[in-house]
Amino acid sequence: MANTQENKGIGEVKIASDVVAVIAGLAATEVDGVYAMAGNLTNEIIGKLGKKNLSKGVKVQMEAGVVFVDMMINVRYGYSIPKISEQVQDRVAQQIETMTGLAVAEVNVRVAGVNLGNE
Repeated sequence: MANTQENKGIGEVKIASDVVAVIAGLAATEVDGVYAMAGNLTNEIIGKLGKKNLSKGVKVQMEAGVVFVDMMINVRYGYSIPKISEQVQDRVAQQIETMTGLAVAEVNVRVAGVNLGNE
């Protein structure tokens, strides 16, 4: 778990990469057309057991206050994948920058699946 820290006059603030991953996951699922985050098998099993992992399918790297995000999503059938991906990139970068003050260098989106609406 990487941390980034900032020294203020009265102390320091540390933000864990797990926190940034949760922000990214929540921001992505707010985009119309995103069905869910995609993740590995362990995360899928945990999700079926009722425990919600908000950072599922999100990998965050932080270097000197700059954030790099890789994420996997499942989209709803009938939506434009390029349009949704661009909206996810914009939304995720905006939310991370607004909530943490960190600069976002990259948001890489991989579409792992399409939901046909019969689940």
